[in-house]
Amino acid sequence: MNSNSRYIDDCDACGASNCNRYKKETSSCPTIVKCSCPGAVTIPVATVVSTTFTPASLTVDTSGIKDPCTRIDFTSNIVATAFTGSLSFQVFKQCANQFSPIPVGPAFSYSRLVAVTDSDTFSFFICDCDGCFNECCTYTVVVTVNTVTVGVLTINNATLGAITTCQSSRCC
Repeated sequence: MNSNSRYIDDCDACGASNCNRYKKETSSCPTIVKCSCPGAVTIPVATVVSTTFTPASLTVDTSGIKDPCTRIDFTSNIVATAFTGSLSFQVFKQCANQFSPIPVGPAFSYSRLVAVTDSDTFSFFICDCDGCFNECCTYTVVVTVNTVTVGVLTINNATLGAITTCQSSRCC
């Protein structure tokens, strides 16, 4: 560059620190990725309505993350052996100083109307942005029987995954 140029070319190898003066300062926002161990439950023949099972749970420590938001992913393989019935899957959260778990997100339904032997992949995700700073929370998937079951249903390889980061004020 010559001396008549209006372009500021002070971003050379010797003065690399001058390049950063034009960048906006941003604060660090850590991210946590956590996965549960695979779990399994078997729902036996003639299970009565409102019986519950817990195929997966996961504890997430959000200390160090300001204004946390957590995405919870649930996935499983369901093997139905001459099964008919209806189930609901619901994520619950229990944090420090809470006496009972609270539901997070909607309940997800799984049903079979015809007694066949088959297998399915069943998965869903929810977001929990109501967390408090410096909390350790346990997320649990609870399966509730909605109708009397016929046949046997096995929920295999049930896993929970969590990605937690801080919320951005720039999002809608």
